[in-house]
Amino acid sequence: MRMNPPIWLFLAPLCTCGPARMMAQFSYDLDHPVLVAELPKELDEISGLTLCGDDLLAVEDEHGILYRLSATDGSIQERLEFWDDGDYEGLAAVSEDEIWVTKSNGRLYRITRSGNDRPRVEEFNNWLKGENDVEGLAYDAARNRLLLACKDDPKGNGLDKDNRYIFAFDLKTRELSEEAAYSIPREDEFSPSALAIHPHTGQLFLTSSVGNRLLVTDREGNIETVRKLDKKWLPQAEGLAFAPDGTLYISTEAKDGEPARIYRLPLAP
Repeated sequence: MRMNPPIWLFLAPLCTCGPARMMAQFSYDLDHPVLVAELPKELDEISGLTLCGDDLLAVEDEHGILYRLSATDGSIQERLEFWDDGDYEGLAAVSEDEIWVTKSNGRLYRITRSGNDRPRVEEFNNWLKGENDVEGLAYDAARNRLLLACKDDPKGNGLDKDNRYIFAFDLKTRELSEEAAYSIPREDEFSPSALAIHPHTGQLFLTSSVGNRLLVTDREGNIETVRKLDKKWLPQAEGLAFAPDGTLYISTEAKDGEPARIYRLPLAP
């Protein structure tokens, strides 16, 4: 465990690949996302997104900095240097006073504060390694756990390399289960780049920058629908976040001379 510096921040068309499946109603218009903001260059490689109170929190994959952004216009409200430089890929808000961040090697960082006290940062290791390439992190409030989505093939553990896996970190025991919580078929090389849980339905939403798609499963991990993301809007989707009312936020890294962006997709009636 290590203490941090004394600065607090609050911070398309349907893809028919693969086996046939039951298609659930999809309540977001991916063809008309609402631009929240074009982001400054320091967030060119924005890699994780979550909602915390009325604001968005973000990380990028080179520096141990937590950004608090306006959910209205994406402007940077505060920055927190919470750890050394590294490959940070996801974050999740358990509460307004408890934020978790993950590196690509699965290492987790818990950022907390009490009242006006300066924040505390704790580091948690587990059996995942860099080659597992963790790229998504989400808080599963119903089961008091974090979900870590791996982009790369599993190494060891007897897991099938034809699937992608999501593992659960128990917030009570502080242990990562070696048994996968969810298994996602690698249809057309689907590789998770972001993960979020829908606040109303409990569905899992995952993006894949490989193939540029959004995949939705039910609570048990059964695939319900796969949608193609338009590269005009989302050339490399790396962050997902839900507001309590179901509004979906998606961030995309800078690519081909275009800046990183955040889009908002209201929940359709």
